Amino acid sequence: MAVIPLNDASRRPIRFPVITASIIVLNGLVFLLELSGGNAFVMEWRLIPASIVGGHHWITILTAMFMHGSWSHIIGNMVFLWAFGPEVEDLMNPRRYAMFYLLGGLAAMLAEVAADPTSTTPNLGASGAIAAVMGAFLVTYPRDRIRSLLVIFVFLRVTYIPAALLIGVWFLLQFLSLGAVAQQPTDGVAYAAHVGGFIFGAVTARLFERREAAHVTQPHHRLALF
Repeated sequence: MAVIPLNDASRRPIRFPVITASIIVLNGLVFLLELSGGNAFVMEWRLIPASIVGGHHWITILTAMFMHGSWSHIIGNMVFLWAFGPEVEDLMNPRRYAMFYLLGGLAAMLAEVAADPTSTTPNLGASGAIAAVMGAFLVTYPRDRIRSLLVIFVFLRVTYIPAALLIGVWFLLQFLSLGAVAQQPTDGVAYAAHVGGFIFGAVTARLFERREAAHVTQPHHRLALF
């Protein structure tokens, strides 16, 4: 069984989410560069924890958060970003949101480095930054209902799940998986980046919030954008 969040059914952004859309486009363009540049391009711009600890290739802390390993990797990440990003962008403003996203991604990448500083396994993906967006969404709109696609084998169903439940369970799974990986390291998902990015987003979301947004508490119906 899988749950794919589609959009917030409880509210809609006042403004078009230009930064969220731009991030999605940028990730798509970088992925096309990966496809055309092949392994050489990926090896140049992906993050290696041991290299960062050794003081080399620090720029990859930034570049790696816009790279993906496969079509399913980028599509999954961008679907999650579109599900939660527009409301968080509206909570802040475009400039603050862009800064928040980048700092969340940096925090996530550094958490991955700190989790295993001797690792030579390449790290790449936007999921850490998106986890920061999800953390911000959880602390600001926990009661919103998320329109989601429930996949059970070959059966599909659209359902509505409270944000606190959907995001809370997701974070719990990441946290438990991080503990399992710590006991028996594998070359799997960067759970430390997910946990680190999420905590950053949950803790700092209010610092990036627009002052006038703090007075808006009544949710509005949102038309489906996805």
